[in-house]
Amino acid sequence: MKSLIIVSSQSGNTRKLAGAAAEALPGETTMVAVEQAPDHFDGIDLLAVGFWLMGGKPDPKSSELLARIKGKKLFLFATHGAAKGSAHALAAMNQARELAAGAQIVGAYSCQGQVQEKVIATASAKVPSPAWVADAPSAAGHPDERDLAELQAAIRSCC
Repeated sequence: MKSLIIVSSQSGNTRKLAGAAAEALPGETTMVAVEQAPDHFDGIDLLAVGFWLMGGKPDPKSSELLARIKGKKLFLFATHGAAKGSAHALAAMNQARELAAGAQIVGAYSCQGQVQEKVIATASAKVPSPAWVADAPSAAGHPDERDLAELQAAIRSCC
């Protein structure tokens, strides 16, 4: 099996998940930043796309990429400041699924990722502040070993 991991990571959290994903995928696996994603995915059996959230949806570069994927098996993964399983996190992953409607989505995983203090401060100053801001303190130290193991289990169960 030939897999391509495409990752967009602002603070390193999603890149950390991408490394764990690479360890879990069988066969030949290549990882590239979203900026280096190829125009076509010929010869790729599985795409794994990792992204961070911006405004409650995948970051802009990942959003553009997801909309281009057609007819390929796709595993989605993301990091965010919101609590795992929160309405905010679930809505963002649903947005990613909608963007990638042309792909065959085989699985998904998301978890908290530590948010930089300056980002929390900026978001907290907004009125109203985004829903994820209240959860951000619990994101400290994430993704952790448990998050990485859960991602790997999710990948192994579907891929």
